[in-house]
Amino acid sequence: MNNTELAEALAADHGLTKADARKYVDGVFSAIAGAAAKGEEVSLNGFGKFKVKDQPAREGRNPSTGAVIQIAASKKLTFTPAKAVKDQLNG
Repeated sequence: MNNTELAEALAADHGLTKADARKYVDGVFSAIAGAAAKGEEVSLNGFGKFKVKDQPAREGRNPSTGAVIQIAASKKLTFTPAKAVKDQLNG
């Protein structure tokens, strides 16, 4: 499912126009990304948590030459599903 399909499902379920539903979907994702950029945890009851984790700097290898390279530290966004979602996935 992509953003358009999600917006279409939202529009069908709630009697919205597809354009309005797309604005809502984009707004939700924008709010989640904005909170993550600030380092905040986003917790959606019954769905899961989005959390920013630090990835430390490390050494890696260039696969074509085998040379050792430094991989810079970065941040990554992780998702932990809620129990209800895990239960739905596992039957």
